[in-house]
Amino acid sequence: MEAEGVSIPIAIAEGGVTAGVPEKIDPRVVWAGLVGSVVEYYDFGIYGYLATVLSVVFFANGTDPTTALLATFATFAAAFVLRPLGGLIFGHLGDRFGRSRILAATILSMCVATVAIGVLPTYAAIGAGSAFLLVAARCVQGIASGGEVGGAAAYVAEKAPPHRRGLLCSTVQLGALAGALFASVAVTVLTSVLSDEQLVAWGWRVPFLLSLPLGLVGLWIRFRLEDSVGDEELASGDGLASAPAAELLRAHLPGLLRTLGLSTLLFAGYYVVYVYASTHLQRTGGFAADAAFWSTTITLVVSCAAMPLFGHLADRWGRRPMLLGAAVAFGVLAVPCFALMNAHSFPLALGAQVVLGLPEAALMGVVFAAFAEMFPSRVRYTGIALGFNLASMAVGGTAPLICLWLLGLTGNPLAPAWFLVAAAVVTAGTALTLVETRGTTLPTA
Repeated sequence: MEAEGVSIPIAIAEGGVTAGVPEKIDPRVVWAGLVGSVVEYYDFGIYGYLATVLSVVFFANGTDPTTALLATFATFAAAFVLRPLGGLIFGHLGDRFGRSRILAATILSMCVATVAIGVLPTYAAIGAGSAFLLVAARCVQGIASGGEVGGAAAYVAEKAPPHRRGLLCSTVQLGALAGALFASVAVTVLTSVLSDEQLVAWGWRVPFLLSLPLGLVGLWIRFRLEDSVGDEELASGDGLASAPAAELLRAHLPGLLRTLGLSTLLFAGYYVVYVYASTHLQRTGGFAADAAFWSTTITLVVSCAAMPLFGHLADRWGRRPMLLGAAVAFGVLAVPCFALMNAHSFPLALGAQVVLGLPEAALMGVVFAAFAEMFPSRVRYTGIALGFNLASMAVGGTAPLICLWLLGLTGNPLAPAWFLVAAAVVTAGTALTLVETRGTTLPTA
């Protein structure tokens, strides 16, 4: 690679000298992985944080607030149903035709869909048609995001030296938390400076429209990328899978299942700790909206700061112990932390949310390096995208809905914590089956 970058010595992996690893890492590689996640999770985050407002704007039809909120979260979940389809479509294209052009397409699609939400007519303007248009925009978001993170993870992993792969791949997920942080800050500022009436009338549109400059910057970065798949391979097709999904299911099913299992707690934890918790603090904890948003914002700041450390520790100690430790920590801490969030003390609730954010940051900081090391380059994009997004469909977008349903069913404010414990058991069991891949070269076939 000829572009200027940070000098990194060629790695000596656990199997010998690493072949084909650049001596310099172009900073654009890191930015390319980070920026798409920023846009994706900003887009998804603002929807979750504004759920109570959107329930009034799009679903107010004489129904009670809880029903309207459930409809809003159901629309939130609809995008996740289509994420595996997006993973298959963009994964196929990325494994067949290279990563960089497909990554540009995903970020453009997400940006367009999010800006579209910001200009939609409300229920008061056109009735039930507003909800239909909202669902349509969310579906486009879901398909585009299904191809985003898996491709970014594959690209960064293929450009990273083995001894820095955990750290560099953590930047993809750092973008996810940074996007959620930007969303939380935007919503926090809005709720602090606008009245409830202004927020419902027009203020809710502002965060969605801010996606436009973010998307344009990301698009500019990705159009300037050098692909991680060689030009000769792309031109000849040699070494590329003609049907990546079929080859994945035929030859790499264990890796796909492990990706699904490890992603289960990652998604459940992310959408409970960083998205649903804001609603929980308001509805169950009794806190004002701005207090709940500040708690989430501070949690995201701490998690963002910690995530590169977890990626670095995965390069030092290995993927398996870090993933297993994070899952066990979640299982042990979920119930007491939710008890503190229900204690009607803001310092205790804030501390509990911050503590729960740390094992989630550990999972996010480690999994993409582990995923990339499970699959050969022929099916890497498809393998990561499909496994990751199947989990997102099952327990990601549905997590806030599941938490609300469990609360209504049991009347127990600790019910969301038991959902996290169940997800932690799945991920811990999966982590026990892993073969350690720290410092190894990426498989090519």
